[in-house]
Amino acid sequence: MDYLFFYCGLSFMIMHEIDAVRCKEWRIFPGLASLGDKIGYIIFIFAHLPLFVWALWYLNHGQNPKLFIQGFSIFSIVHIGLHLLFLKHKLNEFKDWISWSLILGAGVSGLFQLIIMAYNG
Repeated sequence: MDYLFFYCGLSFMIMHEIDAVRCKEWRIFPGLASLGDKIGYIIFIFAHLPLFVWALWYLNHGQNPKLFIQGFSIFSIVHIGLHLLFLKHKLNEFKDWISWSLILGAGVSGLFQLIIMAYNG
């Protein structure tokens, strides 16, 4: 139960990455945008493979998964800021309530997880 909000945040983030494909998020990344949709999509998709493998491996085999949980929770909050920073980008398609529910859901879950971790010491 100590990490319930982490697992909620992780789930929101995975759902957000699925939504990111729908919204063609690579178009707003500096560097990827100039490569075109086909190459940008391929790089975007396959760049997530090592991230997911590393995260899942570390959670199950790392010496201090609590450190990963804390770092991911912080990232989830920062991630909201990144989306706000690129909100006005002309190719940003994260405009509907579904996209923002996932982005905010991950961030709020991260905030609650950090609060619980601080309270529990």
